Amino acid sequence: MTEQSEWRFSDDRGQQSTASRTPERVLAYVQAGATLWDLGIRPVGIFGSDHDGPDPDTAKTGTLPLGEVAYVGAGAALDVERLLSTGPDLVVAVSYGGGHVYGLTPETAKPLEERVPVVVLDVSQARTFGEIGDRFAELARSLGATARPGADRDLDAARERLRSVVAATSGDAPRVLALSPAGQDQAHVARPRMWPELRVLTELGVQVVEPAEGPGANWSTQSRSETFALRPEVILTDIRAHAAPLEELRGSEGAAPPRVPGAPRPRNGPPAPAPGRGRGAGAP
Repeated sequence: MTEQSEWRFSDDRGQQSTASRTPERVLAYVQAGATLWDLGIRPVGIFGSDHDGPDPDTAKTGTLPLGEVAYVGAGAALDVERLLSTGPDLVVAVSYGGGHVYGLTPETAKPLEERVPVVVLDVSQARTFGEIGDRFAELARSLGATARPGADRDLDAARERLRSVVAATSGDAPRVLALSPAGQDQAHVARPRMWPELRVLTELGVQVVEPAEGPGANWSTQSRSETFALRPEVILTDIRAHAAPLEELRGSEGAAPPRVPGAPRPRNGPPAPAPGRGRGAGAP
C-alpha cells in the first residue's frame, strides 16, 4: 500500500478509514445513500433503522434508483453477513451524537468494522444543516465524485426566494408547525431548535412554532387539542412509513391548515442530479 494509492477518510468519531484503493461499492444507511446519490455516488446497497420494515421507505430514498440499489433490510433483520451480502468495500453510516452508529446495534457494528471500513458522519443537532452537507460532499469527493456546477447557485436562489416570500408576509407570516402524527389523538411536535433543517427555515425568517418546554428533547408529544391549540397555519408533516397519516388526527371545527409532506431526517445534499448521473459503483 503506497501513500499515493491509499484512500483515507477521517469520520466524525475521529476514526480514520483506509483502503488500498478508492472504495467503489458503498453500502449506506438509507438517507446517507440518498445523499451520496445526489452528490454523484451510487451505492450498491442501503439499510434502514428500527423505524423501517422489510421494504425501503420511499420517503427516505429520494431519487435513488431502487431497481439498481439493493435494500438489505433494517433493525433486527440486520446482521453482519446480511450487511456484507452486497460485497461492499465501504459502509457509510450516520450518528445522532456520541459516535453511536444509527440503525445498527453495537453487537453488529463492531464486528462489521473488523471486516470492512465504516465511516460515520454526525447529523445531530450539534451541527448546522450546511455543515452536515459539507461533510457528505467531502466524503463524496474522496470517493471520486466531481463538483456539480450550479448546485450552490440553485440552493442560494431557493433560499432567496424563501426570504422574499417571508419579507412579503412579514406582517402576517403564517405559523408553521412541524410534526409527526401518532394516531387519532396524538402528535409528536418538533422542537425546531433541535433539528438542523428546521433551523435553516427559522434563520430564513420562517415562523416555525416552538412547543412549550417539557418532556422530550427533540419532540413534544401533544394531544390533538394541544397540537391545534398552537394555531398552525401550515403543517410540515412526517410522511415516513411508520408515521400515522395526518388525516387520522381527529378533526375540529373549521378547515384544516395546509400541509406540506416531508421527513424529519432529509437528505443532506444539494438538489438531485439528472437521472443516470453519478459515478457507477458496480451492480448490486
